[in-house]
Amino acid sequence: MTDQLFTLGVNYWPRRKAMFWWSDFDAGEVKEEFAIIKEVGMNLVRIFLLWEDWQPTPDTVSPQALTHFETVCQTAADLGLSLDVTFFTGHMSGPSWTPPWMLYRDQPMPVGVRQVVSQGQIVDCGYANPYTDPTVIAASELLLKTVVARFKDHPAIGLWNLGNEPDLFARPPDAATGKAWVRRMTRLIRELDPIHPITCGLHLPSLTEDNGLRIHDVFGEVDVPVIHGYPMYTDWAKGPLDSDFVPFLCALVTALCGKPTLMEEFGGCTEAPGKPSSIWQWTAYGQPREQFMASEEDFAAYIAEVLPKLVEVGALGAMLWCYADYIPALYDRPPCLEARHERFFGLVRPDGSLKPHAEVIKRFAVTRPKVQPARRPVTLDISSEVYYQDPLTHAIRLYRAFLGEA
Repeated sequence: MTDQLFTLGVNYWPRRKAMFWWSDFDAGEVKEEFAIIKEVGMNLVRIFLLWEDWQPTPDTVSPQALTHFETVCQTAADLGLSLDVTFFTGHMSGPSWTPPWMLYRDQPMPVGVRQVVSQGQIVDCGYANPYTDPTVIAASELLLKTVVARFKDHPAIGLWNLGNEPDLFARPPDAATGKAWVRRMTRLIRELDPIHPITCGLHLPSLTEDNGLRIHDVFGEVDVPVIHGYPMYTDWAKGPLDSDFVPFLCALVTALCGKPTLMEEFGGCTEAPGKPSSIWQWTAYGQPREQFMASEEDFAAYIAEVLPKLVEVGALGAMLWCYADYIPALYDRPPCLEARHERFFGLVRPDGSLKPHAEVIKRFAVTRPKVQPARRPVTLDISSEVYYQDPLTHAIRLYRAFLGEA
């Protein structure tokens, strides 16, 4: 038995600003929305340092962004909230948000990148690889040194995070390069701040592909393993609201790296109030798109099933994606313009009212759940190295065993 509380948290972008909040900052908005997060029963807020807003040039860190961040930290501390501070953002909700100094104007977008946004404009070009480019590595180290040194003693800091699904922005050329990059950045943070834990926001492809950021490599270097996952994006889940899928991902990460895991990002997009679950179809980034949209009631039932199952697998906590549905004024801007489903992932609706799953979280929070030893683990019958010889096959095989089907 442990006395560690099971973390409840949320990934945060303001409903009126989305990815544009650092450049159009409103302290009152942050105070209002953090108070709602606290009221729902959450204690950890993940925020993202959008790279181009934080580093307008490779050798500077924005003084304005630092001032805004200090306000965010103080607002969180006043409410008893902690922050999961995510550097090098990077990929977010479809586009790659890229500083202009990182762009390669004469090169095509990297393979797999859907859209590049820089200085608020959609640009059709490539950019430097942050794992290998000396200028970007030096800039990354400057950002870490500046932020960590200034804020390491602030009571709002919960953990430092080396990225958001970083392989979607760029992939290391190989796993050795990915591991070396994580080690370099982690050591730099620890030299400045030996107290606060460090993580890196990996997602499902680090379990199903050899994308240069292997679970056991990355989480062998940092302190806290995390994972992001959505059954609605996964054709081998039992369905778009498969309540076993997200707990399984935590259990699989733990099996691969040997440490309890935080479900740092999970959730779903919902229909308008009163509408049943449906399938939306449209064209996004020039390709046909089909997306399951849960009714608010179906999604609330899903969350009610997932939370206790996360406790059952020994997870450290659960962080919802995301705080808000975005207001209609953002629908003609990235990411909402193309990724229409991204408008509707919120804990709150565009008008700020709470969705039904917020009440589910409130009720769960009142029970003050604790982190438990895993009662439903994944048993890894191969080495991590063998796993990555055919990761998708092994992930599916282990999921079937987790469900009792093998």
